[in-house]
Amino acid sequence: MTLPAPLTPLIDASGDQDHVFASAFAVLEKAIAEHAFPAASAAIAVPGRLVALKGFGRFSYEGGSPPITSTTLFDLASLTKVVATTPMAMLLYQRGLLDLDAPVAAIVPEFACDAEKDLRRREVTFRMLLAHSSGLPAYEKLFLKARTRDELLHAAFVTPLAADPGSRAEYSDIGFILLGVALERIADETLDRFCQREIFAPLGMAHTAFNPPSEIRAQIPPTADDRDFRHRIIQGEVQDENASVLGGVAGHAGLFSTAADLTQFAHAMIGPGALIRRETIALFTRRESAPAGTSRAPGWDTTSVPSQSGKYFGPASFGHLGYTGTSLWIDPERQLSITLLTNRTWPDCSNHAIKQVRPRFHDAVIEAIEATP
Repeated sequence: MTLPAPLTPLIDASGDQDHVFASAFAVLEKAIAEHAFPAASAAIAVPGRLVALKGFGRFSYEGGSPPITSTTLFDLASLTKVVATTPMAMLLYQRGLLDLDAPVAAIVPEFACDAEKDLRRREVTFRMLLAHSSGLPAYEKLFLKARTRDELLHAAFVTPLAADPGSRAEYSDIGFILLGVALERIADETLDRFCQREIFAPLGMAHTAFNPPSEIRAQIPPTADDRDFRHRIIQGEVQDENASVLGGVAGHAGLFSTAADLTQFAHAMIGPGALIRRETIALFTRRESAPAGTSRAPGWDTTSVPSQSGKYFGPASFGHLGYTGTSLWIDPERQLSITLLTNRTWPDCSNHAIKQVRPRFHDAVIEAIEATP
């Protein structure tokens, strides 16, 4: 079995980025001008080299708002699932503490409290939660009926199944809330503390954390003018309402980071087995064979047609999106990673133009790389 090797730092080769990636950067600049999102930060890495790291736009559409830099923090939203929760699962798995095919109810018995009414709940495994095939619904506004962490977790534990376990793939925040709790119980440590010590610190992700300190929140782009639930501008605190009630630390959302930190994380996922063994990475990034038609791997998504990754990422590629307008896509064959962070939910979540922008940006990046001698 291959042991994790030290991670070689990426070499900064971004000096010519404005020339090499002029067309790709123009996609983001045009999107900002057309109000697809006010802010963006992008990072691109190829084998051993960071070839682009740049900020675009401002915190909001007002001309006087702060400009984005290459070190600006963003609310990652569901990238939390693959930068925190899934790596935690990967580490516990390779340490022999997590059986992917074990029933979740063995660790979280509260999930099976209604098993007499629905025996299917005992069939839900950790693999199903990771691959979004548990039968749990995609999303529930649990925050409307639960105002404390304990109340919201209880509401998640008893959320009825919407389908038979393993019968269909349906992306589920509820499943990852449950997964986060289960992993904490296996590790006997909270998600944020485990990830800080075991993932972020070893990889040099110095700016990655849940619940940014109050003194730096004004340096983070706002994600929402929340007039319905929290009745304030959301800036430097998690945009997701369920994660907010959970105290900002949850399996499905809550993490903040920079494009540079995420590129370092991606480098570890395609490097020489740093931190996590190659065999473990291969297992967690390989598309599941069931349910039929799924694009999901354990924790990660894979390319499909059409895909937010664009048209050039290879068949072994994996990635993920975040609701606030974030994304990370990795092509292990090219040893390529593209990070794009935005706050497309500002001032509200009605704007979905990023769905057209993101694949155009990815395509322009790869076309520029392949055209470079």
